[in-house]
Amino acid sequence: MPGLSETIIDRLRATNRLIALAMGLVLLLCAVFILAEIALRLLGGSLGGTDEIAGYVMAIVTSWGMAYCLLELGHVRIDFLRGCFASRGRAVLDLICMATLAAVASVIAYKCWPVVERSLANGSRANTPLETPLALVQVPWFMGWAWFALSAWITLVAATFLVLQSRLKEAESVAGVFAEADAAAREAEAAT
Repeated sequence: MPGLSETIIDRLRATNRLIALAMGLVLLLCAVFILAEIALRLLGGSLGGTDEIAGYVMAIVTSWGMAYCLLELGHVRIDFLRGCFASRGRAVLDLICMATLAAVASVIAYKCWPVVERSLANGSRANTPLETPLALVQVPWFMGWAWFALSAWITLVAATFLVLQSRLKEAESVAGVFAEADAAAREAEAAT
């Protein structure tokens, strides 16, 4: 029976999968917009601003996608030392990595807020022909970074509780690395 840590992580994963689907839809709409621009250019016309809008979409989608990547163990880590340790040592390294990631994500989110606050206070607009109100882009961008930081802290706490309970396999599935060797080792252990 899954414990509280697994339940929290499962719900966080489910939420991030929904967010990832929404961001995928946004990317798909952006691609349709770009294809329409290409088709119109072939006919001598243009919608204008596709490069600007695509840049905004990429910033927003990336910030929101980071939490999904985190919970799917998709962030790149240099884990050559990890293989030199037994389960408990790997778990400690995983917690250190997760704590570092949570701290960095928090600093980035913290540093994003003054940018958003200034745009909101000044009613800032992009210095482009579209004159996009920057808050329309920066608020969802900031919220994505804040969500990533929150997800990282929740994941760290859940993984820490699992390690403290000596549930190292479960902790690895929450905060470990996803590599071919690790996946094969997990499958082999599950078969026995």
